[in-house]
Amino acid sequence: MRPDDRRYASSHEWAKQDGDTILVGITDFAIEELCNGNVDDLVYCDLPEAGRTVDAGETFGEIESVKAVSDLLSPVAGEIVEVNQVIEAHLEAMAQDPWGKGWMIRIKPTSTDLSHLMDAAGYEEHIATPH
Repeated sequence: MRPDDRRYASSHEWAKQDGDTILVGITDFAIEELCNGNVDDLVYCDLPEAGRTVDAGETFGEIESVKAVSDLLSPVAGEIVEVNQVIEAHLEAMAQDPWGKGWMIRIKPTSTDLSHLMDAAGYEEHIATPH
């Protein structure tokens, strides 16, 4: 079971309330889909600069493995106030700890309502259903 202290987008990003900001990352499922368990298959991650504003569902970056390139979609609208600089240089940090050290961006949201996103049980159901 994925952590239940955050909400999940169908595009496999997670959002976790952290004070008046929201941390955003991608799930272990997304990482596994990109690299099939081989962290060395992750080759590139492009994250935005702090200060950029995003809408919910808007692309904020991309992640690339030897087999695929995937857009990163913001689960909430707001201003990106911090970017995890470790990720771009050390993709293995994201793969080894997607729920903690592997966060990607911190957003000051226009709304803290995350009800449009799935809870952990809903996300589990989502990834168990073939699409």
